[in-house]
Amino acid sequence: MAMYSFQNDYSEGAHPDILAALQRCNLEQNIGYGLDDHSLRAAELIKARFGCADADVHFLMGGTQVNQTAIAAFLRPHQAVISAADGHIYVHEAGAIEATGHKILPVSSPDAKLTPAGIEAVLAEHGGDEHMVQPRLVYLSNATDMGAAYTLGELEAIAACCRQNSLLLYLDGARLGQALMADGVEMQPEDIARLCDAFYIGGTKNGMLLGEALVIVNDALKADFRYLIKQRGAMMAKGFVVGLQFEAAFAGTLYFDLAAHANAMAARLAEGIENHGGRLLLPQQTNMIYPVLPLTAIAELEKKFRFYVRGFRDGKTASLRMVTSWVTSKEKIDTFLERLGQLM
Repeated sequence: MAMYSFQNDYSEGAHPDILAALQRCNLEQNIGYGLDDHSLRAAELIKARFGCADADVHFLMGGTQVNQTAIAAFLRPHQAVISAADGHIYVHEAGAIEATGHKILPVSSPDAKLTPAGIEAVLAEHGGDEHMVQPRLVYLSNATDMGAAYTLGELEAIAACCRQNSLLLYLDGARLGQALMADGVEMQPEDIARLCDAFYIGGTKNGMLLGEALVIVNDALKADFRYLIKQRGAMMAKGFVVGLQFEAAFAGTLYFDLAAHANAMAARLAEGIENHGGRLLLPQQTNMIYPVLPLTAIAELEKKFRFYVRGFRDGKTASLRMVTSWVTSKEKIDTFLERLGQLM
């Protein structure tokens, strides 16, 4: 059997419906730089689905590019970002935000979620002291980098904290579909737009070849944003390539269907691992899980499967990061679980 990867949710290409849309329009001539009809229609579909008719929607290539461009645009030079210590901008973006001159203020959390108490602790530490950076923007990942999804109540509490303290709320939605389709979160797309000043909708990790959609809800953050996209090298001449994909994904329910499938496969994987005697660092909510298995079993599993070994270790066991995707099949899950059962 060829190696099968559970390392991420972007190892495959794109969903056939998205590829079909790209092929169907391949020989069309389109206006450049995201001003084509496909991108404009995709923006309208997104605004309708998220209930934010007056928002601005911009299509960019990747998550780090979106985060860097947006956060640098939203902040003045002396202002900083509050993030979970496991937040993507703090750990996995090679200092992209700091490279724009903005400090990240981390808050430790076992599930990479922020809370009002964590935010307020940072504010208390800085206390309006002009000798320190000024906290101005709260950065959330939803789903988090530990695979957790915010509930509606949690996001409402954070949004209220931000309003009370004159903070902007920005949500990194690289896996927003998976977060919205998680069981028990009681969150609708409209809630994201209602509670956040800006957010982005991830395509790269949910069945598209590439691309993310940045949605700016707060009018005060909209001015001159296309200038900043261009200045940071993020404005694509063939912007229609991303616009087309979002148009196909949001013309119906495809975007959310793919996320729901990825979550369902992670749930099947998590249940099977627990049935075979493994445990999870956190309960499964989205398509990313952190199972803890014996080192002897991990060594054998690595001969047939790819995943990351990271985090918890005690000399006998270690935690894995395993991610399912929009195309992960039950058969692949069951093959992994069958081998795990033999080893446990």
